[in-house]
Amino acid sequence: MRLFRHATRQSTARTRRLYARYELAHTLVDFLAAILFLVGSVLFFWSALETAAIWCFVFGSVFFCVKPSLRLAREVHMYRIGRIQDLAEAERNSLD
Repeated sequence: MRLFRHATRQSTARTRRLYARYELAHTLVDFLAAILFLVGSVLFFWSALETAAIWCFVFGSVFFCVKPSLRLAREVHMYRIGRIQDLAEAERNSLD
């Protein structure tokens, strides 16, 4: 089982659920980053709110950094599930 293979994501009901959960988290983080950048942009219209705008951009940037981290975490998680399944199957075969 290799990383970033579509077949891995669809191999079992467990991997399909896991993939869906990570996709939901990825979409939520993407949405939050976009909202923070939009709010930060609007806040820059008023000089008194520039500090708040800067913080919106900082937090939005953090969320943009989280996105690829979520993807990598998902792939590693599914890889480990696959490795556990492969090991369990090898153990079953050795007992036969």
